[in-house]
Amino acid sequence: DLFLFSDEVYREFIYTGSPYISACHLEGIENNVVLIDSVSKRYSECGIRIGALITKNKEIRDAVMKFCQARLSPPLIGQIAAEASLDAPEEYSRETYDEYVERRKCLIDGLNRIPGVYSPIPMGAFYTVAKLPVDDSDKFCAWCLSDFEYEGQTVFMAPASGFYTTPGSGINEVRIAYVLKKEDLTRALFVLQKALEVYPGRTE
Repeated sequence: DLFLFSDEVYREFIYTGSPYISACHLEGIENNVVLIDSVSKRYSECGIRIGALITKNKEIRDAVMKFCQARLSPPLIGQIAAEASLDAPEEYSRETYDEYVERRKCLIDGLNRIPGVYSPIPMGAFYTVAKLPVDDSDKFCAWCLSDFEYEGQTVFMAPASGFYTTPGSGINEVRIAYVLKKEDLTRALFVLQKALEVYPGRTE
């Protein structure tokens, strides 16, 4: 039998207006679903490796428990922070959601105003994958860090090729998170445009 492993760490950040439906609610395959969740995205605690693996499959639960009972655990400070986060008031989630909606608009609108750049509107999470007019996003991202600066600043992006399994996919794409304040995103977009204007491997 096939199993469905559902990574639902971004479920709090859906921007389509559609209701969130967990894979655990899919009928007929209840025993073949494994849900993975984490506090790191919902509470902006990236790096704190604390979450949950949820399944109705007893064999998987028994196997996972063997690892849970090993003498391994996340750092104590991470455990304390994660536990405290669970008591965060509801307005925290609403305010965080609203802020990401505004940052998303700031980033996507700004990217699509740069000549040769295209970004779709993300329907969830807090990052986008943008297409750039460059020969190779790995080279461009490295060039931005090693050979480019504008008024003492540069931009740091993740080449998107590492997020694909098909060779050659994402060769001219980058992943950009909208986790900065809007004014910082606006500045980063301006610096990115300046970088693209002088990048030796620009394609259009």
